[in-house]
Amino acid sequence: MERHIDINDYDYQLPDERIAKFPLAERSASKLLVYRNGAIAERRFSDLGDELDSGSMLVFNNTKVIRARLIMHKPSGARIEVFCLEPHAPADYERAFTVRGECEWSCIVGNLKKWKEGRVVIEFDYGGAQHTLWAEMVLNGGREHILRFGWTADLTFGQLLEHLGRIPIPPYLNRESEESDNTRYQTVYSKFEGSVAAPTAGLHFTPELIDSLRGRGIETGEVTLHVGAGTFLPVKSDDAAQHSMHTEHFEITLATAERLRANHGRIVAVGTTSVRTLESLPALAWRIRTAGSPGTGPVGQWELYDLPADFTGAEALDTLLDYMRNNGLDRLKAATQIMIAPVGYRFRIVSRIVTNFHQPKSTLLLLVSAYVGGDWHRIYDYALAHDFRFLSYGDSSLLINDML
Repeated sequence: MERHIDINDYDYQLPDERIAKFPLAERSASKLLVYRNGAIAERRFSDLGDELDSGSMLVFNNTKVIRARLIMHKPSGARIEVFCLEPHAPADYERAFTVRGECEWSCIVGNLKKWKEGRVVIEFDYGGAQHTLWAEMVLNGGREHILRFGWTADLTFGQLLEHLGRIPIPPYLNRESEESDNTRYQTVYSKFEGSVAAPTAGLHFTPELIDSLRGRGIETGEVTLHVGAGTFLPVKSDDAAQHSMHTEHFEITLATAERLRANHGRIVAVGTTSVRTLESLPALAWRIRTAGSPGTGPVGQWELYDLPADFTGAEALDTLLDYMRNNGLDRLKAATQIMIAPVGYRFRIVSRIVTNFHQPKSTLLLLVSAYVGGDWHRIYDYALAHDFRFLSYGDSSLLINDML
């Protein structure tokens, strides 16, 4: 089926002064725009519980942002910035962070023209002794490169990044990361290292707010999707349908899948990364239904659009649960390239969305439009007119569309 999405229909003027360069002192003090079936209201994020029904289930993405930026130097002194994107050898995230001595990663390299050959290094002190981290080019891949790292200190690669790396705050903040970003650019429930960008809708939650929501009969669950640098890639073609979506790896446990099924119809996804994870599940379920297994390849960009219209989210979750139980799986790992866009997309798992305000002409704005339709214009016009703060450190919205 041929699809066309004019990305210029998803543009708006975002003045630089409306981009939140730093977070508020109190996470839950941010503003909350509530869109409910066409009506728009304004609250504080701490009032979120007043807007959710008892029996709702909030689904968080518990990924943790790694200190993925390494400032290295050539022997000549030239500065080379290395941005670690995802592990290559070993390719599994858990093993990649626990390996010692040597590993390979897919990276973006800044000032590459100054690095034609040889190694780049960081000299550092650890345990009272001098050590070296070095990197060499294994494969020049254009935008992304495979680098081999080696180091002399008795540290895992994860510990090395914690010791030497910098948190990769979004490029549109136009500033260097600061010490406060190490905590504020993480959600309070982050657990599993692997992201190079935070699932920013979750930055508004505090432990106290989560406890308060649970006390009101609102359940919580967690998935893991490691956010890649592709989340910042602009849509360069006028036809957004020609944009190639990046691959992101995710994981869901059997316990979370069971709770999703028990609460189906009342699922509130916290952030677009949770939406992408949850909405990818029916594709895996349909593969199981038709081929006997979820397969090994990522969920395709348009795969969800080809599912039968009568294949419901409840059926998908039942299929997944049967497969996991029958195969003794306590978790399911997969990857997705899903593009959720206003070209006939059908939400099967997610009922409500908590999300920040996104960049013009972005795939995330397409996702919002797929959920609220043309009302995204009214939502963003209201936010701009009422001093809402935009993007990663900005304010939030609760989107409710019962007409889906």
